[in-house]
Formats: sequence, structure tokens, C-alpha cells
Amino acid sequence: MSTIRVLDKDFSPTIPAEEIMRQVRRVAAEINRDYEGQSPLFLVVLNGAFIFAADLMREITLQAEVSFVKLASYAGTATTGTVREVIGLNTDITGRPIIIVEDIVESGITMAHMIDTLKKQNPKSIDICTLLVKPQKLEVKLDIRYTAMEIPNDFILGYGLDYDGLGRGLKDIYTLIS
Repeated sequence: MSTIRVLDKDFSPTIPAEEIMRQVRRVAAEINRDYEGQSPLFLVVLNGAFIFAADLMREITLQAEVSFVKLASYAGTATTGTVREVIGLNTDITGRPIIIVEDIVESGITMAHMIDTLKKQNPKSIDICTLLVKPQKLEVKLDIRYTAMEIPNDFILGYGLDYDGLGRGLKDIYTLIS
């Protein structure tokens, strides 16, 4: 792993693919244990969580379904603070256990908005499963049941996370250096 350039920014490697996969397997094992005998609906937040979700689902041994929703609150390297629902949920979730799969929870504003929206449809339960969380950046109180890794308040890309649409396909996670 070496420093890379994406558009006008330089990024250095911080989390290797092997460590990411080790944590994905750990989280999947926890979900398999906690949801034994249930059929949860994994609700994947696009675009960023698609790689995490694919790897996570390959480790899930439960009878489970997957659906997708797209929410956005980012522009470039900064959050806009406004959540825009781009693609809504079209699956009936009444009485279903829901696991929201997210790439990263930063301020928590997007996740809180999504949970409020889902609660109106009377699911059995809602749990959050995120690859990454920035604890120092949280602005709202969230009960994040499954977290693969906590990270500092740095801008990152790779493994599904992007900078202006680029870098999602990188296997490792990189941190902005300039």
C-alpha cells in the first residue's frame, strides 16, 4: 500500500483489506448469533455501503433478505447537514427485524433521519450495522449495535467510500493527507 492521488487530493493507506475483512467476519458472527432463528431484512444504504454489504452478506448464515435505499448528505469532503432521500424503500417492513447496513456513521444525522422514517412503518426492531463510526463527530444519540471499527475524525476513502464519486473500488481504506 502506498500513497495515492484522487483528483486534487493525496491519501495515505490506513486500514488494510485484511483488517477490514477480519472485522467484517467478526460483525457477521455477532449478527448470526444475535439473530439466530430470525429472518432479518438487511437494508443497505447506497452508494457507500455496497461493498461492505456484499462482504457482510457472504458471511451471514441466516435466512435473510437484502434491500437498498439511497440517502445523501455529502458534497465533496464535507457534509451538507441536509438529508435528501434519493431512492425510497419499496419493501413492506411491518413486523420485520431490520438491520441497517451503513458504510460510515459520522454526525449521525442521516442515520437518525432513516430510523425515524423506518419507525413509521412499524418494524419489529431496527439495528444499525456500520463498517466505520467516528465517535467524536456524532451530533445525535444513536444506539449502534454493530460496529466494525471506530476511526478518528479524518476524511477517508476506499472500500466503498468515495471522494467526489471516485475511490470506492479501492480494497484498502485511505486517509486524506493533503
